[in-house]
Amino acid sequence: MTTYLMSVHGPIEQTDEFHGYGSAEEMEQSFAETGAFNDRLKADGYWVFAGGLAPATTATVVDGQGEAPVMTDGPYLETKEAIAGFWVIEVPDLDVALRLAAEASRACRGTVEVRPFDGLA
Repeated sequence: MTTYLMSVHGPIEQTDEFHGYGSAEEMEQSFAETGAFNDRLKADGYWVFAGGLAPATTATVVDGQGEAPVMTDGPYLETKEAIAGFWVIEVPDLDVALRLAAEASRACRGTVEVRPFDGLA
């Protein structure tokens, strides 16, 4: 089995009350479909863990490479998109991971990047 990160990308600024979804109904439908997708991952034995993230504007970047740590508010990169949430899955191969990413993308209505872990601690 290989462990993959499936990260959901979304707009950096979610300025409306529906967090980037077109309406309250679309938001609730996406939440329901994502919940059903999570249940399938668990039932199929692929689930490791998952989570949604607070908006990127709540991030703090910490650079501890110098004499004293430097802390900066906001996301690390100047970008229009940021990671909105993620799944960590354990699957037999990349084909399964990509199939699941397509299902995840459809459920959460966002693009999903798939990357294998390069070793786990």
